[in-house]
Amino acid sequence: MKFGISYNMAYFGVDPERIMAFARHAEDSGFESLYLPEHIALYPGATVGTMELSPSLPYADPLDCLSFVAAATERIQLGTGVLLLPYHHPVVLAKRLATIDVLSKGRMRLLTVGLGSLPGEARAVGVDFSTRGRRADEAIDVMRLLWAGGEDGVSFAGEFFAFDDLCQFPKPVGVTHLPIHIGGSSRAAASRAGRRGDGYFPGGALGPDERALQLDLARSTAVEAGRSPEALEYTRWGSIDMSAEGVEALAAQGVTRLVVNPTAPDLDRQRDQMSAFAQRFALLDTSLSHGR
Repeated sequence: MKFGISYNMAYFGVDPERIMAFARHAEDSGFESLYLPEHIALYPGATVGTMELSPSLPYADPLDCLSFVAAATERIQLGTGVLLLPYHHPVVLAKRLATIDVLSKGRMRLLTVGLGSLPGEARAVGVDFSTRGRRADEAIDVMRLLWAGGEDGVSFAGEFFAFDDLCQFPKPVGVTHLPIHIGGSSRAAASRAGRRGDGYFPGGALGPDERALQLDLARSTAVEAGRSPEALEYTRWGSIDMSAEGVEALAAQGVTRLVVNPTAPDLDRQRDQMSAFAQRFALLDTSLSHGR
């Protein structure tokens, strides 16, 4: 089991000193990865499920923040949970992600993408809300094509994006493409993970039967697509105070990575929570044994 931690900008703020201290303590504690969320724009009345989002929540750009984190750390992997893929142009996004990967020496490896659930957010960036699934599929194909392409250029002709003989450098460090994990709590997301994803990261509001069904769907869809279901990483949200028995139960369900959220409002208590979790699961010993 790998262990990541999420910094929720909406509630902890975007003070640079606090983000830097949080990331460094996570790294020093032995966490594998740091995840940041995304909302591009909010508006009065915006809701996710039954929860209304305050329009003043300070969602900073996660990729800009991860660049900042990369400069302040040495080992921790960089992730998003989730990046709203249909609202980004994939040619620009591919360049941004590869740049972060190069500058971080190969740490931009836990990109998790989702579709977004706010119609007003889609309208604000000129995206038809009903097409966002198809746009996301196409965007994944475009980014992988660009990352793998050479000096002769690559071409693409799709429903939403098209170009001829395009070259994009620099390339991600040591890989033909950056891993792309699929986030979401729907069967469509599970199928997308199987068809195109390097991992599946479902949301929290699912019952055990639906979770099991979606994981089976992701794996069976991978087989149908000629891909290895065993290569599909399975990430889940967890609580910062969960027990060893709870983690073992998730591992038995096939979970390969757990991402936890500190619940304390102030940095000192968040550090205490991270340290206690790290000690409970010997994260520092594990990270050192893997050369981190």
